[in-house]
Amino acid sequence: MKPYGKELILDIHECNPSTFTRASLKKYFKELCKLIDMERCDLHFWDYQGDTDGYEKAENHLKGTSAIQFITTSNITIHTLDILERVYVNIFSCRDFSGPKVEMFTRNWFGGRIVHTEVIDRK
Repeated sequence: MKPYGKELILDIHECNPSTFTRASLKKYFKELCKLIDMERCDLHFWDYQGDTDGYEKAENHLKGTSAIQFITTSNITIHTLDILERVYVNIFSCRDFSGPKVEMFTRNWFGGRIVHTEVIDRK
C-alpha cells in the first residue's frame, strides 16, 4: 500500500527558552515552511499570554506555548515548555519533506539536543 503521507515526531531537550516567544515561533514556522516548500495557512497559539496568575499556578509541564501552523497539506504542531527547556514538534503532511533538514533546522533554531526522532509513514 502506498503511503498517504508522513509524520515526523521530534523531541528536543536543553533548549534556549528565549526562542519560545510567539514572535520567534511565528518566524520559525515561516522559515521552516520555506525550507520544506510548504504553503502556510492559519496559525493559532495557545499560551498564558496576558494571564500571569494562570501561568504562576500552572504545573511546570504546562508552562509554555503550543501552536499549530496549518499548511495546505496538513499541519505542523509545536509545544514548548519554558521551565523544562523542551520543544516537541510534529509535522504531518501528505506531501513529502526532508526529515533530516527539519531536524537540523529545528535543533539549530531552539538549541538543545535531539533526544527522540521518529518518522511514520501514514497509510
